[in-house]
Amino acid sequence: LQNRAPEPLGNDWQTWARRLMQHLAQIRVPLVQQTGDESASEDGQIMWDRQNGWPTVSYDNEWRQIVMSGGFFHGSIDSDVTAASANTAYALTFSDNGSDRISRGTPTSRIVFSEAGEYILSFSAQIASTSASTVNFYFWPKKNGANVEKQTMIAALHQNNATTIVTRTAVLTLAASDYIEAFWAVDDTSGFLDASAATSFSPAAPAATISIARVHE
Repeated sequence: LQNRAPEPLGNDWQTWARRLMQHLAQIRVPLVQQTGDESASEDGQIMWDRQNGWPTVSYDNEWRQIVMSGGFFHGSIDSDVTAASANTAYALTFSDNGSDRISRGTPTSRIVFSEAGEYILSFSAQIASTSASTVNFYFWPKKNGANVEKQTMIAALHQNNATTIVTRTAVLTLAASDYIEAFWAVDDTSGFLDASAATSFSPAAPAATISIARVHE
């Protein structure tokens, strides 16, 4: 009953109109629609960008998108990954364990972004080796099919049945419809990505994980 509009009493329409305006203000506070001509000279003004479908705030003489919840991807690889050949790049394919506005593409190794922005990416891999010799592992991202410079991780295992975790967090600036892929290589095929089975006291460990979240427009 509290959400019902007040009904007029008698002929006092002015009182009813005031009560109605108060009621509407309580149940609905719409943002002013942005047309493109508004000035951002005063910081802290919030408007709704109808063209793009998001709220904006004036800051430092420009309108900036307010990043709402959404724009994330959580993926994992839950079985061992091996390399057919040494010193050869292979794309990793992650399962979609939860996502919004980010999805797997074609081929499914591609992770496609529907909105432009800055994204933080967290990657991990559990590497293992069946060789007593040193085995080197390489991991790096590609963006739209091209290597992302200065992002390669290199890790080495030095003994048989050794296992360790490699991880890195990076920030990438992406446009709408851009895609990324995670690649790996190893200099000896005795090295692989290890998905460990559950034990009586701990859950299973994936061979690799990736988590992505949008942090800025």
